[in-house]
Amino acid sequence: MYQNMSPPLDAAIRSLAFSMGADLYGVADLGPARDFISRQGGERIVRYPIAVAVGIRLSDDLVNLLAEHDPEGEILYRHTGYDVTNQLLDQIAVRLAGVLQREGYHAFPVPASRRTDDGEIRSVFSHKLAAHLAGLGWIGKSCLLVTPNHGPRVRWVSVLTDAPLKPSGSPMKPRCGDCTACVDICPQHSFTGRMFDPDDPREVRFNAAACDRYFEELQQSGGVAVCGLCLYVCPYGKRIESAHPGIK
Repeated sequence: MYQNMSPPLDAAIRSLAFSMGADLYGVADLGPARDFISRQGGERIVRYPIAVAVGIRLSDDLVNLLAEHDPEGEILYRHTGYDVTNQLLDQIAVRLAGVLQREGYHAFPVPASRRTDDGEIRSVFSHKLAAHLAGLGWIGKSCLLVTPNHGPRVRWVSVLTDAPLKPSGSPMKPRCGDCTACVDICPQHSFTGRMFDPDDPREVRFNAAACDRYFEELQQSGGVAVCGLCLYVCPYGKRIESAHPGIK
């Protein structure tokens, strides 16, 4: 059993994250996914036993613009849903890492959205894996982290550390069932419908190259590099659209 040695530090980190705008917070024991993490990030990343996962819920009205395929709406979504939100997540991660470091621990803030390998189309660490291991959701057929209350309409950042923080939960079992909404809506047919398994290569569930080519084609045609239809269509996020029936 993981031994928590610093309850005041646990509380301080959590409180700071929420005070800076986080909507979801969790702590993950990375041990069960060590092989997966090593394959992706190597020794630089796998040496950290703990990850702090922080999420910011996206505006539902903003996400719903994605279905309109409107250039103006896509610009608005790209600015707030990507640029502004990722900047805020990075700021939160840097602040949390600073607190951990001042307490004498190692801390590595992983950028919210920064590709480090163009060939493999990946970063050094999977934020959705950290959130999954922290008990905040499951990795769905879209290869996105799906939360029970907000679906995949959440952006994530992670702080890796050796601080003895107490894990907040255990991996959540998938709740996708027979639903294939995200698989069916993908314009590039990038998803196979296979659920996440850390022992499987990414290619058995997701064609990252096809997805990446689609974004490149959008840019080359003068459009906005935005899709997000898999994020938009998930029933776990869409079920809250009717919360304010007075708004048309």
